[in-house]
Amino acid sequence: MKNFWRFIFRKNLPSTSLCQMDFAVLGLGDSSYAKFNFVAKKLHRRLLQLGGSALLPMCLGDDQHELGPDAAIDPWLHDLWKKVLDLHPVPLDLGIIPTGIPLPSKFTLQFLEEAPVTHSEEQHVARMDPQDPPSELHPFLAPMVSNQRVTGPLHFQDVRLIEFDITGSGLSFTAGDVVLIQPKNIAPHVQQFCQLLGLDPDQCFTLQPREPGVPCPVQLPQPCSVRRLVSQYLDITSVPRRSFFELLACLSPHKLEREKLLEFSSAQGQEELCEYCSRPRRTVLEVLCDFPHTAGAIPPDYLLDLVPLIRPRAFSIASSLLAHPSRLQILVAVVQYQTRLKEPRRGLCSSWLASLDPGQGPVRVPLWVRPGSLTFPETPDTPVIMVGPGTGVAPFRATVQERVAQGQTRNFLFFGCRQRDQDFYWEPEWKELEKRGCLTLVTAFSREQEQKVYVQHRLRELGPLVWELLDHQGAYFYLAGNAKYMPVDVSEALMSIFQEEGGLSSPDAAAYLARLQRTLRFQTETWA
Repeated sequence: MKNFWRFIFRKNLPSTSLCQMDFAVLGLGDSSYAKFNFVAKKLHRRLLQLGGSALLPMCLGDDQHELGPDAAIDPWLHDLWKKVLDLHPVPLDLGIIPTGIPLPSKFTLQFLEEAPVTHSEEQHVARMDPQDPPSELHPFLAPMVSNQRVTGPLHFQDVRLIEFDITGSGLSFTAGDVVLIQPKNIAPHVQQFCQLLGLDPDQCFTLQPREPGVPCPVQLPQPCSVRRLVSQYLDITSVPRRSFFELLACLSPHKLEREKLLEFSSAQGQEELCEYCSRPRRTVLEVLCDFPHTAGAIPPDYLLDLVPLIRPRAFSIASSLLAHPSRLQILVAVVQYQTRLKEPRRGLCSSWLASLDPGQGPVRVPLWVRPGSLTFPETPDTPVIMVGPGTGVAPFRATVQERVAQGQTRNFLFFGCRQRDQDFYWEPEWKELEKRGCLTLVTAFSREQEQKVYVQHRLRELGPLVWELLDHQGAYFYLAGNAKYMPVDVSEALMSIFQEEGGLSSPDAAAYLARLQRTLRFQTETWA
């Protein structure tokens, strides 16, 4: 992709390079990001510059739309096929696979008569060169040392500080890096899924691809038990996509259930599917419970086509090896919320982590590390301004620990939470660092007064200091936390500081902020 991108934007390409090419561009994006569908827009413009002919206006799918990207894609695809088939009709001797007929499964599951000697998770993970650092294929099974709730009993959310022992793992990390954790499904869900599909959890199988050259999922051991497949690999608590209903309809032998599934998978049925599935966050497992005749008839060969694999979850590392050698800490907000469904919705990884209790016996969690998006200045005198409300403060704890250990004391932290006595993470640690002159801490407790006060208000109040640090002392500015409103609010606060303290016009303030971003002196790490 990088090679193609570099090539297509070469300045010496003639403007007639693509004059015999028809094209159509479909972009998948999320309008909550500033550069919504940037790549699709840029590519479309470039193909036109090079003489290409657009079959259709470009399609910009938006993940924020209530119906997801399909809201834009459905009508666009209809028009695309019409155009393409007018230009290139299907040969008369070539049959089109009718709707409702499934394509062959990607793999076959060959069940074994006798249970083979299977490797434990530890043995499967351990089959790696000890010189190699842990990775997705070979995670490190880290012993959990502690799992402590750090929010008060009256706080609405359960937030955990979890510590792992990484002795002998070969893991190394610096401030700003993230740890990836591979979660599991809970035993009752695994049992329910197996019962619905009529699977024996203790039966073992080997996986064979139908087509030559198709690799088997490398993280899946061979042979593998059904229990292990369902508990560690199949994301049965994810919210299913439309393609799930399309395939399920093809596999259903039950007339009424099949009709409903076909309706859900049609372009016309997307509003109803959203109401049934996306809006209340109904899971794969719950959908299968609603379509029991279909679930009981699913051929095991189709399991990996039907249910996505569990993806690892990323967490900002909240500790520095310079302060906590051989330890890795994370701050985890346990995801739980109510929709119109009776059962609360729970985040797979955070709920699983919260359920683990190292006090009851040894607990090991598969994890590995990768570089994060935040990088910090190495020059000792450069000031660093960090804005981290809520759990967004996690990467900045690692930063402060690391910088203090290296003798860098020009650390400015803006921290926001609801109430001082409920969710002020690491208060004693910050206070101690303040006493030692290693940290300037600015707090915003939003619920402790009638008028809500957030970090952006504190930034505006300290506008002269922020401007002095950024403009005269070359400070770096970092922002981490929830992506919903906070990044925009903080950016607006900075813009107003640039105008009020720096005397810049609105366009010049925007250009100043853009320059900070371009030179990596303004960096963000946000999540939905």
